[in-house]
Amino acid sequence: MVVVDDGSTDDTPLVARAAGATVARHAKNLGKGAALKTGLSILLNRGYEWAFTLDGDGQHNPDDMPSFLRCAEQTDARLVIGNRMQNAQAMPWLRRQMNRWMSRRISRFAATNLPDTQCGFRLIHLGTWATLPLATAHFEVESETLVAFLTAGHRVEFVPIAVIGGQRPSRIAPMVDSVRWWKWWCALRRRN
Repeated sequence: MVVVDDGSTDDTPLVARAAGATVARHAKNLGKGAALKTGLSILLNRGYEWAFTLDGDGQHNPDDMPSFLRCAEQTDARLVIGNRMQNAQAMPWLRRQMNRWMSRRISRFAATNLPDTQCGFRLIHLGTWATLPLATAHFEVESETLVAFLTAGHRVEFVPIAVIGGQRPSRIAPMVDSVRWWKWWCALRRRN
């Protein structure tokens, strides 16, 4: 397990190391996209072929991992994303509405149904990921990664997952992160 401590001020690195994880530390907060790039690069450099990503707020149940692996094996998908939409009412209202809004836009852009474009619980083929032109450093990384896999012609699948709420508050800043996403979206539309 690799834990990326993205500039935390608590005991994250100590707790993670005590649990046996490799800890990569950013001296200051660089954003979710930067943290994912750091962690996935470590795993790729160590020779791993696949990686799971889970958000650090406790909203993902590791017991769902076998369904991701089965999906990748059965479909040859290079990116498998958790889908919380079968129980969306368990998500906080604002997050649910923003997720649906973003998912509709990305689905139209990709001309395919993408039910949960913002879920951070993912199984990623590292060799494929490393070939993609990913540049975002914050929460828009979920959308950018999904679109990059699809644009490059790689198969993406979704698997139903449990919806766990209330573990820890989300680090998403609704206004700031929505503006970042919107800027990323506008730049994507201009390029295409």
